[in-house]
Amino acid sequence: MDVPRSKAIVRNKKIRQAVFIILTLVAVGVVTVMLSRLKPAVQGVDRGTVIIDTVKRGEMLRQVRGLGTLVPEEITWIPAMTSGRIDKRLVQPGTTVTADTVIFELSNPELQQQLMEAESQLRSAEASYNNRRVELESQLLNQKAQAATVEADYQQAKLTDEANGQLHKEGLVSEIVLKQSRTRASELAIRNDLEKKRIEMNSEAIKTQLAVSQAELDQRRTFLELRRKQVSDLKVRAGMNGVLQQLAVEVGQQVTPGTNLARVSNPNKLKAAVRIPETQARDIQPGLRASVDTRNGIISGYVIRIDPAVQNGTVLVDIALEGAMPKGARPDLNVDGTIELERLDNVLFIQRPALGQEKSTIKLFRLEIDGNHAEAVTVQLGRSSVTTIELISGLKAGDKVIVSDLTQLGDNITRIRLN
Repeated sequence: MDVPRSKAIVRNKKIRQAVFIILTLVAVGVVTVMLSRLKPAVQGVDRGTVIIDTVKRGEMLRQVRGLGTLVPEEITWIPAMTSGRIDKRLVQPGTTVTADTVIFELSNPELQQQLMEAESQLRSAEASYNNRRVELESQLLNQKAQAATVEADYQQAKLTDEANGQLHKEGLVSEIVLKQSRTRASELAIRNDLEKKRIEMNSEAIKTQLAVSQAELDQRRTFLELRRKQVSDLKVRAGMNGVLQQLAVEVGQQVTPGTNLARVSNPNKLKAAVRIPETQARDIQPGLRASVDTRNGIISGYVIRIDPAVQNGTVLVDIALEGAMPKGARPDLNVDGTIELERLDNVLFIQRPALGQEKSTIKLFRLEIDGNHAEAVTVQLGRSSVTTIELISGLKAGDKVIVSDLTQLGDNITRIRLN
């Protein structure tokens, strides 16, 4: 009786084990199906670390911005007009100067010696000229005295001829005496004419010879004026009213003609030289309105020049300033320049995302209705401005999106939770 009972127990045990295995397999399958249907865990982001903006529709002002400095419109570099050694510096940068303000004093002993030689040569030329003039005038006076004697003899011979003619008619003078008197009168008449012509020719010759001496004298005088000017240029003057901006040389330095010594500018006429990134400068044209922030006030202006060359990835743009300058505005002051490109009417736009470049497609997180979650959407961007950018597709007016950089979350994240 004991053996059959034991077989029944073994059979029941196997049945229980089989049922347990089947239930376990069913449970595992159900759990697997349920887990496969669960959404992945939502990653949390601190709300205080992100920037949220609302999509707007309306007018969008396109602007570009760059850093720059105020520079004078009138700048004069003062060159050395003669060689010399800088002995004194009389004015410091930042000092208001006039055209006659002496900035440097130079020395050049050789030039001083040349000036003395030029003065001596001029005095010698003047003495030579005066001596030659007296000599020629004396010769002319001698010729005039000789001509006067001939003319007196001619007048006397003429009177004698007239008297002999009258006496010949009365039979008191012979024919031979009359012919002799007439011959002498004719001869003296010819000599008188010759003396007059000689005086005229000598007068012209004197002018010519004096002109040669005068030319040499003028040359010496001009050379002396040049030396005097060179000596005067040893005192370097500002040459214009303004402010001394920069000194390019030091005391004791030897300079040659043409060396830049100092820079003077007019502080009342300033413009802004602003550097714009080359990717944003293609739409800038002369005449566009602009504003310049000096940190102590904003000045309006307009674009007057765009540099054709690109330097270090930027383009230099000159902005003419209008109106009164704010206090503290001076050359080389750092400023921010903003240029208006255009106004876009009836467009969608948002605050420019951290990684959003114009005319590109990016991923942004749009807030859901509950305001605590955000899902990733693909957004196509259009034209950009300094702080805003146009939306082409992917969002609508009123949508709230995160414009902060969330690339650290990874490319596979499609939904986040704001804590």
